[in-house]
Amino acid sequence: MISVSGIRGRVGHGLTPEVVARYAAAFGAWAIARGTARTIVLGRDSRVSGPLFHAVTRAALESVGADVIDIGLTTTPTLQLAVEHHHAAGGLGITASHNPIEWNALKFIGPDGLFLSAAQGAEMRALVEQGIPYAMWDRLGQVHFDGEAITRHIDQVLALPFIDVPGIRARKFRVAFDACHGAGGEVIPRLLELLGCEVHAIGLTPDGRFPRPPEPVAEHLTGLEALVKKTGAAVGFATDPDVDRLALVSDAGQAIGEDYTLALATRVVLKHRTGPVVMNLSTSRIVDDMAGESGARVLRAPVGEVNVALAMREAGAVIGGEGNGGVILPELHLGRDAPLGVALILQLLHEAAEPLSKIVARFPRYAIVKDKLDRPDAPLDAVYAQLRSAFPDAEADTQDGLRLSWPDRWVHVRPSGTEPIVRVIAEAPTRDGAQALVDRGRQLLAALAT
Repeated sequence: MISVSGIRGRVGHGLTPEVVARYAAAFGAWAIARGTARTIVLGRDSRVSGPLFHAVTRAALESVGADVIDIGLTTTPTLQLAVEHHHAAGGLGITASHNPIEWNALKFIGPDGLFLSAAQGAEMRALVEQGIPYAMWDRLGQVHFDGEAITRHIDQVLALPFIDVPGIRARKFRVAFDACHGAGGEVIPRLLELLGCEVHAIGLTPDGRFPRPPEPVAEHLTGLEALVKKTGAAVGFATDPDVDRLALVSDAGQAIGEDYTLALATRVVLKHRTGPVVMNLSTSRIVDDMAGESGARVLRAPVGEVNVALAMREAGAVIGGEGNGGVILPELHLGRDAPLGVALILQLLHEAAEPLSKIVARFPRYAIVKDKLDRPDAPLDAVYAQLRSAFPDAEADTQDGLRLSWPDRWVHVRPSGTEPIVRVIAEAPTRDGAQALVDRGRQLLAALAT
């Protein structure tokens, strides 16, 4: 699969060492050709196939003359920050994020610390087809190791002016954490301890042998819910394998849905900063509700971290992200960052002086229904046209597939950028209302596939 985020596939099927080497070399050559720097920052998450592809990728980058700054086992936001720190030509992350255990991927990062735009990705991939300019023997790259990237990342989070580190430390929060054997075990406990928390954790060993599906959605967090109840924790945190997404379990031992991560983080930031909020088209209206407390303007961008980041930069947003638990704060960097989310949620609990369950209970609850179908061979324009005809009173947004919205509900139909499927997502005050919107989209897609 080739997308705006990079390339990904199942190990031994679509994703082989040969494929990884080819794309890594193309990226290195493209990044070097665009600027004065010859350095590429390289890191990986904890996946079982990570060490193999790490070695292949490092050699491929050297083969085109790139000097590799290897930060080893790390998180995606740490890698993005390291690109900025080293003023590198780019960064390459070996991670399939939330995908199942048999998957891996390459994520390509530009010199600004952002994932490549669609145009940049097309330029880079053209080298795969046209021919990669490999270096001669006297221009091969060298490898340097940086073991301080995670420490710098944590320090930058703690240095944010509206994170009251002494105040949070004084609260001595009891916290539960589920790393799912991902890279989060390398960073989140250290951050929590520096914030004075009593930490109870599961899944810390970063060996990539996920004990549950790695996507941190509510139905996968029963173990963390049980840990919160057992320990009496004020909050439970769960991260995906590359630690750019954060999900929450309340003090009541209930997973509250990953959309609340961005919504609650937004609430904190808007107490200290004034400006717009940007989120993607499939993010819950709960963000609108919490932003509305401060009168902030809410803007929407196509799904995909780089799309949100670019829209944030253009709008001068003070916070943004995606409803999958991804929080982006421009004051830190323009990338989804779970350690940042952890600090913001603890700041929220410190400022509110009341349990997370009570904070959440004061806001409207929406039901989100997410469905997916195999992507039909036929163009999706016919589905979009029929949906708009069926709901003429809806506001239509065509930035990314089709999103139809009303004051209290919406439905979004779009082709996935990471899987060969079409996603149909809807939100409404009741599950039945959301399901009705999804069912309509499913019917039209099914008819197109026959």
